[in-house]
Amino acid sequence: MQSIEEILQRNNRVELDKAWETSLTRKGLIAGITYVTVVIFLTTIHDSAPFIHALVPVGGFLLSTLGLPMVKRWWIQKYTK
Repeated sequence: MQSIEEILQRNNRVELDKAWETSLTRKGLIAGITYVTVVIFLTTIHDSAPFIHALVPVGGFLLSTLGLPMVKRWWIQKYTK
């Protein structure tokens, strides 16, 4: 049987994981890594404007982070009925 302290520690870890998943730091880090990776790729294939064209996938990622919470709420409501 788990002690209350172990359960509280686990709950704290779960809460921190949730906070990380929705943090601006995480979103910014993913967007930055994506941008640099795409710029390197586009430069390698001699794209005409790699710094501008690399904004497209980053913009798509950022837009998806805005829309997914609404979809998640809709899905939860539908699933729990």
